[in-house]
Amino acid sequence: MNPLVAPESGAGASRRATAALSVNVNKVALLRNTRHIGIPSVLRAATLALEAGADGITVHPRPDERHIRRDDVFDLAALLLQWHEAEYNIEGNPFHNLMPLVRELSAMGRAPDQCTFVPDAAGQFTSDHGWDLATDGARLVPLIDELHGLGVRVSLFMDADPAAMAAARAVGADRVELYTEPYAAAHAAGDAGAQLGRFAAAAGAALAAGLGVNAGHDLNRANLPPFLRAVPGVLEVSIGHALIADALEVGLPETVRAYRRCIDEADAPAGARA
Repeated sequence: MNPLVAPESGAGASRRATAALSVNVNKVALLRNTRHIGIPSVLRAATLALEAGADGITVHPRPDERHIRRDDVFDLAALLLQWHEAEYNIEGNPFHNLMPLVRELSAMGRAPDQCTFVPDAAGQFTSDHGWDLATDGARLVPLIDELHGLGVRVSLFMDADPAAMAAARAVGADRVELYTEPYAAAHAAGDAGAQLGRFAAAAGAALAAGLGVNAGHDLNRANLPPFLRAVPGVLEVSIGHALIADALEVGLPETVRAYRRCIDEADAPAGARA
């Protein structure tokens, strides 16, 4: 049996005691943008993910629209009105194109549930570091306050530095998203122990500061369960690249169910794990 294929885990996106799975559909848009015929459909991919048990959808619209485009942001907001328990997470640099999009969505009554502020340069290949709050914290405060006024939760993309968590709370963040690529690289090299300790300490510091903890970047089926078992209090993982790559082999619904199962099994008591 293919290890990704499993029985249905239940359609729809319901809130769970375990960490939520937010599916990043950027790579679906990237493939679509190589042609002008509208396939694969970002909306269809999001629908399939939600039907298979994803808890939310993430997009990261960049200024050059190399994957997610402006229309996608609004179309997905309309789609998610039909999924009352699913969350919409929009990532991006608040000093570039993110804030105008969120303001317009809010004016339409379609504000996202969460905005994740990421300190990307305009043409950056992919996210590769967290915020330096000593440099940017004061500039973030009014933007965080504005989103709170719109009813939007704010998460800051942060390196796993325990000392920075109190500063993230001080500027008004509700959550941090721990940048997990260093852990993923260590796991792939067979030496994840030190990184797991570092991330566990950062999550503990975030919780102590009153922050919620999210995580994302290069998480996959192999490295996700040990991460969740070691790192306390993770509320949400946002996964795109590896999940879409797996979906090319066995299909998106089966892949979403497999990731959802990884999360549920990681959070189960040791004696109850398969």
